[in-house]
Amino acid sequence: MPYKTTDKKSGDTVYGRKVINSIILLATKEIPGVASLHGRGFRTEFNSMMVDVDVYIHVDLNVSCADVAYRVQENIKRNVESMSAFKIGIVNVNILGVIFNDEKIKV
Repeated sequence: MPYKTTDKKSGDTVYGRKVINSIILLATKEIPGVASLHGRGFRTEFNSMMVDVDVYIHVDLNVSCADVAYRVQENIKRNVESMSAFKIGIVNVNILGVIFNDEKIKV
């Protein structure tokens, strides 16, 4: 479902859901400590021009989960709001696992 904004001076801008989803995906992946996204990676809920986001990630070993989660939240908010007319409501970061580097684990 496309979302349209209107500016009296410049006209209409239409955003496809995939555009916003791509911004969220890239904003999540670029944070150091995010090892991977789990499953589809995230869920979005659009309410007019407000977006709520649930992100599902795995983190690297030896990183602060709280720090990574905070940076993911801030990066999603900054990127979506600077690259579109949407505002971010809630960003829930769900850390579902820790990824171990096989070379570091000696059993």
